[in-house]
This record gives sequence, structure tokens and C-alpha cells, in this order.
Amino acid sequence: MSQEKLFGANKAFVMFAALVVILAGVKMSSDIIVPMLLALFIAIICNPLINYLAKFKVPKSLAIVIVFILIILVGMSVAGLVGQSLNDFSESLPEYKLLLNEKFVWLVDIAAKYNILLDKEQILSFFDPSKVIDVAANTLSGLGSVMANLFLIVLTAIFMLFEAPVVSKKVHLALADPQMKMQHIDRFLDSVNSYLAIKTLVSLGTGVFAGIFLWVLNVDYFVLWGVLAFILNYIPNIGSMIAAIPAVLLALVLQGPAIAGIVAIGYMTINTLMGNVVEPKFMGKGLGLSTLVVFLSLIFWGWLLGTVGMLLSVPLTMIVKIALEASNEGRWLAVLLGNIEEGKTS
Repeated sequence: MSQEKLFGANKAFVMFAALVVILAGVKMSSDIIVPMLLALFIAIICNPLINYLAKFKVPKSLAIVIVFILIILVGMSVAGLVGQSLNDFSESLPEYKLLLNEKFVWLVDIAAKYNILLDKEQILSFFDPSKVIDVAANTLSGLGSVMANLFLIVLTAIFMLFEAPVVSKKVHLALADPQMKMQHIDRFLDSVNSYLAIKTLVSLGTGVFAGIFLWVLNVDYFVLWGVLAFILNYIPNIGSMIAAIPAVLLALVLQGPAIAGIVAIGYMTINTLMGNVVEPKFMGKGLGLSTLVVFLSLIFWGWLLGTVGMLLSVPLTMIVKIALEASNEGRWLAVLLGNIEEGKTS
């Protein structure tokens, strides 16, 4: 092996080892990193609204205070409403699990009438349908534990917004090629602002429509399931499907298969309209990430940072992609992360 190839192999090995050490450090310190990431993205989302208030001659400090007072008031109102529903649901969860297992056994008996013989005990040992409903409770509990640091998150986001005007000057002083780097930073901020704004509106519409639909059908805890639909809609591809599971199962055990089927069809209709009609209309060509990369990023960031990592998987992957595009060595990997149309035109 030539000396040049040996040097390249050693360099790749060192980079891989460094990446493993960094990821291990991030996972171990996720309790600190997750609130900081939430604060960063809250600041990014709030910055356009603060700039809008500035057009009406509102001082920046006052605009920041107004925006965050509104966020805290709305957040506390929703948290109080959802918290009560979540407590009631948690108390009734053992009863719901028992009823769900009984329904599952009933389905096995129906299959037996059509000569589809299944062993109830063996199936329940491999697949306990009552555990599916835990996904909703675990998701909301995970977010609740993060939001326990609400004061730290809000305070950090406020300081970030105050610091935002001087970041550009600091970057120009710190980087060897500031103009190029600033172009990538501006592109990232524009992409994330656009994505989060559109996704928030679409998710809000999804949650409202789901909640109203469940209220009309008299499904218990419709507010809780509406909020869950809003939150999980941030998770690409599978979030909306996960949000439908607890509502469908609850309708099944309390109101029967007919209502459960209507709930499932309703969720499919809402998600199809919002995800395939409304969102693409405003999102345009999208974010330049392939569908496979979006799904894999969901798994990766969820493993690394938990529930919040799943919610922020697309913006975080965008950061990585834009950083790779700024480097000659990493540009090939950025092309692999992008869609085929982008790869041809870039």
C-alpha cells in the first residue's frame, strides 16, 4: 500500500473514531443539549415575528417580551388542559388495556370461524396490542419531562434573540471565508424558517381538524388526541399514523369496530389532505432531502436525542447537509442526502 493511500485510510479511521466519540458525548449530554436545541429553534421561529413588530416601531426588547408572553400564556393554557386529560387517561389506562386485549381475543375467535386457527396465548406473548396505546402516553410524557425545563428554554431563547444582530459580525471576524459561510447560514435560516412556519400551520390545522372530528364522534379525550396529532405531525412520514393509533384503539374498545373504522378513515382523509395537498402547495419543492434520508434521519435523531430529536429530525439533517455542502470533502455526501433532481442540478 502506498504512503498516500495509507495516510488516507488513517485519516478516514480517525474521522470515524472522532465521530463515534462525538455522538456518544451528545447522547450522554442530551439532557443539556435538547433544551438548547429547543431554545434555538424557538428563537428561529420567533425572529420573523419580532422583525414584523419592529416595522411598527416597536422596540426590539419590548417585541421579544410580547412574543414570549404570548407563547407562555398559550403554552400554559394548552399544558393545563392536556395535563388534566393525560392524568385522567393514565388512570383509566389499565382498564383500556384489558378491554383491548379482550377485543383482540374476539378477533382471534372471528378468524377461527373462517378456519384461520391462531393460538391466543402464543400470539399475545409475541404481540400485546395493549402496549401499542402506550406510544401516545410515552410521547407526551417525554415532551413533558423536557418542558419541565421551560424556564431555561425560554430564557436561553430570549438571550439568543438579543444576540442575533451581532452574530453576523462575529462570523465575519471568525471565519476565513465569511462571505461564503454567511451565504450558507442565510440559506439554512431561510430554509428552517420556511419549513417550521409551514409545518407549524399544517400541524395546527391537522390537530384542530382531528380534535373536532373526534368531538363529533364523541371519542373520549378528543383534546388530548388533537394535541397529539399536532405534535406528531412534525415527525415526517410516520408521525400522523402514530397519532391515529390511540384514538382508533380507544374508539374500538369503547364504541365498537364501526366507530373505530370511521375514526381511521377520518384520520386518513385529514392526513391525506393536509400532507399531500395543503403542505406541498406551500412547501414548494421541499427541502432538498430524499424521502429515504428523511425517514432514516427520524430514526437516527430519535435514537440520539429522544422524542425532541424525532420532532426536529428534518431541520437537524438540513444543518448537516448545508455544513457538508460548505466543505469540498463533504460535498459528495451532501449530494447523497439530497434528492435526485437536486443532485443533477447542483
